Amino acid sequence: MTDSIFSADNLAVTYSSSRGPVTALEGLSATLGQGEFLSVLGPSGCGKSTLLKVVSGLLKPSGGSVTLRGTPITGPRPDVGIVFQQPTLLPWQTTLENVLLPIRTLGLDLEAGRAKALELLKLVGLAKFSSHYPGELSGGMQQRVGIARGLIHDPALLLMDEPFAALDAMTREHMMMELQRIWMAAGKSVMFITHSIPEAVFLSDRIVVLSARPGRTIREFEVDLPRPRTLETMAEKPFAEHCNALRALFTDLVKFD
Repeated sequence: MTDSIFSADNLAVTYSSSRGPVTALEGLSATLGQGEFLSVLGPSGCGKSTLLKVVSGLLKPSGGSVTLRGTPITGPRPDVGIVFQQPTLLPWQTTLENVLLPIRTLGLDLEAGRAKALELLKLVGLAKFSSHYPGELSGGMQQRVGIARGLIHDPALLLMDEPFAALDAMTREHMMMELQRIWMAAGKSVMFITHSIPEAVFLSDRIVVLSARPGRTIREFEVDLPRPRTLETMAEKPFAEHCNALRALFTDLVKFD
């Protein structure tokens, strides 16, 4: 792995509820290398989305530490980009204006941002759709707009929270291919939250597996499949072996979820 830009050490998150304290994460440790694609995989309710909220600065941990580029994450910061499960595009804004939203929010140079947005729309294959509105785009196209928006302010870390979960199977496979292409071109460090084993194996350099709640790191898998990966990769024996190893572990975790 390349030099680490992100680190979580003995991370813990406990919520208050009407039934008393609920521990979502406990003793979780993980790192992310420069330019690495890391997936976080675990059973439902294990704290994957809680981890993303902590890394994004939207939630303060109850214990342990999280750092990005050597400094503690204590709140939202401009060097982190987020792609949500739903595209959350503003329906009254064009594709270009939706991509520019972080530029306006952060008060960055609008003209430079516009030029960067057009470059990103070309990268995600939507150069001809810059003046279209979200209602004129397919689900997969909307999610590509979300990816471009997550990259517009040149973040050090891109967080992706199950971005393909709402897509049909064929669109999801297409978006996996597209995301791999975009990631290889952009060279960003990505933390990808998912509950899909094939998706994690296809996209990742490394996979962190979390236990059932409270989530903690119980295994890390290196994915040594050559890139670029294709749909044919998913039919090959090494891909199946990676998936089967994870599936066996994942099945044991679900028993205790």
